[in-house]
Order: sequence, then structure tokens, then C-alpha cells
Amino acid sequence: MCPDKNARPNETAYNIVKSSQLEFLLSISVSDLGMRHWLGYEADMTKRISFFIAGTEGRARTGVISTPRGDIRTPAFMPVGTAATVKAMLPENVRATGADILLGNTYHLMLRPTAERIDRLGGLHKFMNWQAPILTDSGGFQVMSLASLRKMSEEGVRFKSHIDGSAHHLTPERSMEIQRLLGSDIVMAFDECTPFPADEATARASMELSMRWAQRSRDAFGDRPGHALFGIQQGSIYRDQRQESAEKLREIGFDGYAVGGLAVGEGQEQMFSVLDYAPEMLPAEKPRYLMGVGKPDDIVGAVERGIDMMDCVLPSRSGRTGQAFTRRGVVNIKNARHQDDPRPLDEECECPTCREYSRAYLHHVFRTGEIIASMLMTWHNLHYYQELMAGLRQAIVEGRLANFVADFHETRAEGDIEPL
Repeated sequence: MCPDKNARPNETAYNIVKSSQLEFLLSISVSDLGMRHWLGYEADMTKRISFFIAGTEGRARTGVISTPRGDIRTPAFMPVGTAATVKAMLPENVRATGADILLGNTYHLMLRPTAERIDRLGGLHKFMNWQAPILTDSGGFQVMSLASLRKMSEEGVRFKSHIDGSAHHLTPERSMEIQRLLGSDIVMAFDECTPFPADEATARASMELSMRWAQRSRDAFGDRPGHALFGIQQGSIYRDQRQESAEKLREIGFDGYAVGGLAVGEGQEQMFSVLDYAPEMLPAEKPRYLMGVGKPDDIVGAVERGIDMMDCVLPSRSGRTGQAFTRRGVVNIKNARHQDDPRPLDEECECPTCREYSRAYLHHVFRTGEIIASMLMTWHNLHYYQELMAGLRQAIVEGRLANFVADFHETRAEGDIEPL
């Protein structure tokens, strides 16, 4: 899945983007532009965020979102830095895996250490030592999951902190204020994440509330050069509701659009069924973001259906629980079969974990509870995800996505290498 640096992209792509931009798009490494921000370059926050499409194949797209803090190659996978950290990783190591952007969590950061404190300390980028772009969610998903601790109204959501029981009131206006204090580059509109399953009446009421909150979010966000606001499509699994939601979001006008209300328990088949039509309802010239996805085959299927951005805790969380994602599927390093195995997790992988450590060592440090186990497993998983995205980007530019996807599924179906 690692892109071939010697391959020549098709002429259409050359006609759309400059060769230097195309080289960046096809690279798995950090760009010069990204690195100069990382090394202390002062971002010009008066610059507007823009998006261009470098190439397409079917409904799949590849391109670049340009922000003052650096460019984001799409399709992009965003590692999740819930509480201003990607667990078990240094920020510079996350960057080294090829990540152009991180996701921060509004709900967790508003509770601890608070958005106001982060603002006083110079903003989230400085606070967590991540000088590349950051997307923050609105806090809606986490609040909605606190069924026993929250009360929802037209105004917003009142809830009690899961940390200390303190009372809070989160509204579209307050969500925009928190995300402004954090200083994130991409801000998400406040919405209600419709639970699954939901009947048509419940889904409609939820969608219509989210659309009213989307307008309030847009009004509260205002005009902020250097920052973007994304609206969130809702409607559960109901096509007509998805269409109504998309039309309302278009009417309001956003810098990008998310497909919300998926990856909440409906299963891959139903998720793909919605993705067969939902992204096409959104403006083609704007980035499309699928929230909370996912497993590698979820990502590949979403990209085939026109998604540009995704996020998920899975690669880091799985790493901490002893699961590694490889070309041949998932490896459970806890299994005794690995205790005498001198081979790497993935012999084709170039991450530090696979270059320098054996399965036997990883099995040992995981079984003994050493912190390095989480570090090495997470580093590998994040590298695998970014390498997958790089492979998808190059395949789209070169017009061979169908072959890439077929090879991806065929290799995974082989399963892990035979035990020694």
C-alpha cells in the first residue's frame, strides 16, 4: 500500500495541480510547508482555507485542503487527540507517521483543563505542541451519550460532568465560543447525533433540531479568516431526511460538510448503503467528512464513495489493547504464538516498530505491562493508517483505485503469516 514514488501520475492530475503540490499529495512524509510551521514558522491566519481536487476515479477524490497552518492531503485520516494528546505518542512522532491534522475533543477539553485555561496559555496548538491543523468536534456526540446525565431542549443541552458532577450548559453559541478559545482550524457545528436505531419520527425531530442549531452555529461563528466551519448532515438511514438536511446546510453555507449519524451501531452494510447517496447530496467543491470512522475496510469503502476526511480512536485504542493492523489483517500480540517469533508485525512496513522490534519483544512487553508496548503498537497502527491513505491518494491520481481496492481485500483475506 505504500505509494510508488517513481510512478508518474496521469496527465489530468498534472493539468490540475503544480508538480510540487502533487509530489506533496503523493508523499507519506511531512511536507516542507508543514515542517516550517512545525519548526516555528508564524502562520498567516488572515489566509482563507481552501480545497482543490487533484484527481478523481468514480466517486473517489483526492486533493488538498490548504490552511494557514499547513496543507491536509485528502483523503485524510485524523488521529484522535481527545484530551490534547494522542495517547502513548509524542506529537512529533504522530506527525512523523504522515498525519497532517489531528482531532481534538471539545467536550473533554471544556471540562478539563477548560477552554479558558487553554486560551490563556496560548491556544490548543501551543498547549499540546502540535503546530499543524487541528479539527475540533462540537461536543455534541459526547453530550448525547450521557443519557442519564443530560437534559436537552431547543436552547441546548444541560448536563453534569462525568468527572465531578458539575453542571454545564452547552449550546450552539457556547460550542462556537469554546472552539474559538481552543483556536482549532476546523470547527464543527453543534448538532444532536441521532441515536441508532431511530424511527422516522425520532430521526426527523433530531435532524430538524440539528439544522436549527446549524444556523445558530453559523451565526455565532461569524467571519473568521484562517478558520473553517463545517456543517453536519443528519437524517439517520432515511434518504429523504438526508436530502432535506443537505439542502438546509447548503442554504446556510459552510466551508465543509460532514456526514453525521453513522458509525453509531448500524453496521457496515447499512453505513455503506447511506454513503451510496449521502455524500453526493453535499457540495462537490467542498470537503466531505465522515465522522468516527473507522476500521481499514470502512475507510476504503468510504473513500470509494466520495469521502475526503475521517477520524477514529481505533488505531490508538487498539494499539493499547494489543491489536495491530497490518496488510494481512489484525494481529493480536497477546497470543502465545508470538512469544518466540523474531519477525516484525509486518515485514513490508517501514515504521520504527516493524524496523526495530520483533513480535516476541512486543508480546513480552505487552504481557508484562510495560508502557513501551502501547507506544510501539500505537506508532505502528497510526503509520499503517497513514500509509493506507497515501496508497489511496496515489491510486486515485493514477486511475487504478479499483485494482488497489481489490489487492487490499485480497491481501487481508489471506490472514496473518503462518506461525513458526
